[in-house]
Amino acid sequence: MSKVKEFPFDKARRITKREVESARKAIEKSTGKKRAKRGRPAKKATEKYAPVSIRLHPDVLKWAKAQAKKKNVGYQTIINEVLLKKVV
Repeated sequence: MSKVKEFPFDKARRITKREVESARKAIEKSTGKKRAKRGRPAKKATEKYAPVSIRLHPDVLKWAKAQAKKKNVGYQTIINEVLLKKVV
């Protein structure tokens, strides 16, 4: 097998959950460290956002999207920042 393309994927088998868990434990044992969980870390209760639906004037939305494009963030982030400045 000189190239990856030559690997017979149709003959390969899936790894079972038991094998994955066994490998994880073996890695932890050999390194002496617990493996970090994958995925995003959970947010604190104070950091969680509530899903809300509101109607905004088209000019407000246009402004927020323009600001978001300048800062390279989402327009909802811009709206949230402005509202937080007013509240806090």
